[in-house]
Amino acid sequence: MKSNYQPLSGNEMPRFGGPATFMRLPAKGVCDELDVGFVGVPFDIGTSNRLRARLLQREILDESIMLRPFNVSTGANSFNSLSIADIGDAPINTFNIQKVWELSNHSTMKCIIPLTTGGDHTIALPI
Repeated sequence: MKSNYQPLSGNEMPRFGGPATFMRLPAKGVCDELDVGFVGVPFDIGTSNRLRARLLQREILDESIMLRPFNVSTGANSFNSLSIADIGDAPINTFNIQKVWELSNHSTMKCIIPLTTGGDHTIALPI
């Protein structure tokens, strides 16, 4: 049975504390029970003029603590119908761009709908 994980409430833990995960969702290492997983891709060697894209996923994590788990206008809450969690950073090799292009073949990416953060333009097609 899949779990419907919810972001950690600011009433349970201050927004500036707790684990550094996307929207303060639980961190999961396996994806057997997930529908959607947030994946960080710390990679930027595919571009020559936009270095530091490898750090972008950390900044997105920091900013995501203020997101609410529901749409204020409609009341829709994806967390009630989908099993969503943060599964950490993708296993990449920063010295081998061909290995990064094989990300879509990684077992983590095959068993979920991956929502990736970070990385440069070269990671979009493989995922």
